[in-house]
Amino acid sequence: NGEVIKSPDTKIDTQAMKVSFDGNLISYVEMEYYMLHKPAGVLSATMDKKAETVVDLIKEKNRKDLFPVGRLDKDTEGLLLITNDGALAHELLSPKKHVDKLYFATVLGTMTQHEVKAFQDGLQIHEDFKALPAKLLIDQTYTSEGNAYSDVYVTIQEGKFHQIKKMFEAVGSEVTYLKRLSMGPLQLDEHLQIGDYRKLTEDELSALKQYCKH
Repeated sequence: NGEVIKSPDTKIDTQAMKVSFDGNLISYVEMEYYMLHKPAGVLSATMDKKAETVVDLIKEKNRKDLFPVGRLDKDTEGLLLITNDGALAHELLSPKKHVDKLYFATVLGTMTQHEVKAFQDGLQIHEDFKALPAKLLIDQTYTSEGNAYSDVYVTIQEGKFHQIKKMFEAVGSEVTYLKRLSMGPLQLDEHLQIGDYRKLTEDELSALKQYCKH
């Protein structure tokens, strides 16, 4: 508030006091929320000694305690929420909430209504894990370089390790490309280039918090 403070134990009211250093006004940020268009090759982690992480991509962050909400495999692209709001992250990741996560995938082989029903019934991934019912929507099937491919949309309510890849393996296919498009009400901004990010809008944040109350 215009006074030079020399005492290290001075208490700061971040709502009522103006704090400046070298003439520059400083603001206190308690919570940060970023939408990231994750590129392939980047780890969904807070730090790694060898590889670049999704948190490393957020250059303008004010907080040092940011983390990704959930994870995308290293070679998977798409929507990732980066925040330091542990309560919101817990709500979005809680198995009890059944949060829809929509992915676009290119897979080997021709998907049919047989696979659609298998996903709908809940796939047995291995002895210890049967996936919850999932929605498989076939966008198109085609041939490239002598191989059959299908472009599909998959909606799941879980996030097990390599889950979508394992689901397609369970029906005799293989994922060649995977991208997450949405998580609950939060949709990947189509204007965000791969590797780019932006802060969530107030409407997006409000929609997320409202969604988690249900």
